[in-house]
Amino acid sequence: MLRPRPDLPLGWSLALVALGGAAGGSARYGLTQAFADGSGFPWTTWAINVVGCFALGLLLTGWVRPGLAPRWWRPLIGTGFLGAFTTFSAVMHAVAGLERSGSAGTALAYLGLSFVVGVASAAAGSVAGSRIARRAR
Repeated sequence: MLRPRPDLPLGWSLALVALGGAAGGSARYGLTQAFADGSGFPWTTWAINVVGCFALGLLLTGWVRPGLAPRWWRPLIGTGFLGAFTTFSAVMHAVAGLERSGSAGTALAYLGLSFVVGVASAAAGSVAGSRIARRAR
């Protein structure tokens, strides 16, 4: 049975989200600069979001929900880092760029692929997290 854990004071939560968000946004930016997409398909943004979906499923199911992680992990890593690392606005920016370049079909495929694989990746992370939590108990 899950036990409710008290929230952190608001000031600490905001500071953790800001710190995690700065790191996550910086990581996203660094990866998109290091692996510039030259193929016409925004693979780097897609990969970042898929990895982030998996990581969020793993984090929440494997450590946060079962109470195995310190309570500051969720605002720092979940909301802050992964919130800035994986953003729907980046997906929509990529979709808009594809559409503007005359690739409406590719834009639609990218949007669908991002959704389907993102949900599947989050589910896979949740399954892996559940296994981790079971072993830890």
